[in-house]
Amino acid sequence: MKTLSIVIPVYYNEHTLVDLYTDIMDKIVGTDKFDYEIIMVDDGSEDRSWEIMRSLAENDSRVRIYRLSRNFGSHAAILCGFSKSTGDCVVVKAADLQEPSEMILEMYDRWEKGDNVVLAVRQGREESVRQVMFASLYYWITRKFALSTMPKVGFDICLLDRKVIEVLARMDEKNSALTGQILWSGFKTSHVYYTRISRTVGKSRWTLKKKIRLVSDTLFSFSTLPITAISLIGVASLIGALIWAAAVLINNLAGNIDVAGWTTLFIFNLFSFGVMMMTIGLLGAYLWRAFDSSRNRPPYIIEEEFKREKDAPEN
Repeated sequence: MKTLSIVIPVYYNEHTLVDLYTDIMDKIVGTDKFDYEIIMVDDGSEDRSWEIMRSLAENDSRVRIYRLSRNFGSHAAILCGFSKSTGDCVVVKAADLQEPSEMILEMYDRWEKGDNVVLAVRQGREESVRQVMFASLYYWITRKFALSTMPKVGFDICLLDRKVIEVLARMDEKNSALTGQILWSGFKTSHVYYTRISRTVGKSRWTLKKKIRLVSDTLFSFSTLPITAISLIGVASLIGALIWAAAVLINNLAGNIDVAGWTTLFIFNLFSFGVMMMTIGLLGAYLWRAFDSSRNRPPYIIEEEFKREKDAPEN
């Protein structure tokens, strides 16, 4: 029998973990299609998430839990779960109860039919207008300038074949977007659709800072847009400077300029300085990413782990 690994990144989810586990048991595990294992990774939560995960693992030998030394980000937590999984295929499941668990069965059926990557694509979102607008803008930018295969409304949940997991492990990229790596790998992909419901318990930890970081990681890793944009600004500045110089020279020779235009000169110098500083900042971002990669620091550090032995008595 095939084995399905369910990887769940956890970050301040103390109020949903028990309901999540019960939901998985009721809707997924009852099938005789596959064996299963559940891998929960605590990404540096400072609430009671680890204690609740520990109690679940003590009562179910197929639940394995890992605690990272600090908050490394959801992608790092997912990579940790991938590295510890042993299943023939691996599905990522969010811990906030906003996605229906039963769609994993449909994703598994697609995998059995030969798809190496199955994406759970949102066909609707019961979320605020601000969240929807930001997500739509991000996925439009990604499709337009980086990865044309990105679904129009994006994805967070996916099922991956073991061979895809092995490819992601070999890539070993830092400061990158895991969703982008999955699409870039180019494996045979299919989609299942669902409606993302609103959060009923807890609050989202997906801050504006993390969203901006995701956008920059995607563009720097899978697009030439930053370099192209700076190049176009530089060319436009050069053309504008030449046109302005020609206009000033002609007016000066014609005697139409009595006093030098200090205001215009100041504005142009200020604009040129801004372009140069932006260019230096962009190049610095590329250099920092190269330097960070060269240090070979691990994407995550496991502080603690637990798995109950199969022959140990249940609580």
